[in-house]
Amino acid sequence: MRDQILDEATELFARQGYDGTSLNDIAAGVGIKRPSLLHHFPSKDALYGEVFEKMLSEWLERVEETISTPGSGWERFSAVLTSGFDLFVDNPSYVRLMRREALEGGDRLGIDLIGVVTPLFDAAVDWLEEEMSAGRFRSVDARHILITAYASLLGYVSDAPFINGLMNDDALAPATLAARRKHVLDLFHRALVPEGVTPTSSLTSLRS
Repeated sequence: MRDQILDEATELFARQGYDGTSLNDIAAGVGIKRPSLLHHFPSKDALYGEVFEKMLSEWLERVEETISTPGSGWERFSAVLTSGFDLFVDNPSYVRLMRREALEGGDRLGIDLIGVVTPLFDAAVDWLEEEMSAGRFRSVDARHILITAYASLLGYVSDAPFINGLMNDDALAPATLAARRKHVLDLFHRALVPEGVTPTSSLTSLRS
């Protein structure tokens, strides 16, 4: 029951926001009464905190698995892009919830989203700059490359209903997602990899 409550709360908080979601809404969604919900979570704040902690834990686990993969240059960058894309596609509620937190400053109820993400961001900037110094990437602003990558992945999933109308297509259909993934990889490959540097892994990633 606890996991069911967390899943329902994640969906409602993502769709309606913290203020727009009540414990009664969450309880009704899993077919129980409010007192039964309070048996598992003492307050809405506590429930939201656990929802967000679970989301961050799963996201960080995926990120750490990806960045620990051996490799350098485009091989590693494309792996991180692909992993991030797949994570967001697999968890659209996480995307909407993260977008809401980002818009509100990322510090609701003492949850320091910026504090969690900043060390990863700084480490990624350092790594990109090392790759640029080694000649494996073009010399560009590493911070803006990362922000652009984040926006290209998260924005596509969070705005999928709007994109459906623009493209007159299902933005989250398998074929459309495959085309989007290839486009994003190709875009960043062109932006980062100097002419003449064509590791085998680059071509493989772009075709997959």
